[in-house]
Amino acid sequence: MSQPPAPVDLAAKLAQFSDLWSQKKVADLNDYEVKLAKLKGEFVWHTHEDTDELFLVISGRLTIQLRGGDVVLGPGELFVVPRGVEHCPRADEETAILLLEPAGTLNTGDAGGPRTKAAESLD
Repeated sequence: MSQPPAPVDLAAKLAQFSDLWSQKKVADLNDYEVKLAKLKGEFVWHTHEDTDELFLVISGRLTIQLRGGDVVLGPGELFVVPRGVEHCPRADEETAILLLEPAGTLNTGDAGGPRTKAAESLD
């Protein structure tokens, strides 16, 4: 007999890892991935030419630096970076976020480089 579907416990999933700037896939939604990440410090300036990117802060504070000014998010707040808009996430304190973006989207977008990592699935 198969197990009934279970909800995704975000706190339990976040407790499974401690590495920073490493996206962890926790669910699929059509052609999208729902991912968690822990951030601290500054990432890289990059663009996703073909897709928007949704950031939802679970804990901490996230600054999404844009060329036209910063967007600062606290817990329970989200922001969608439109496709083609250059941005650079920064977290001055450890911050947990949920990301929603098409499957296969590279975390560094067009920038590439050593910080590029594919999302890992959490069981």
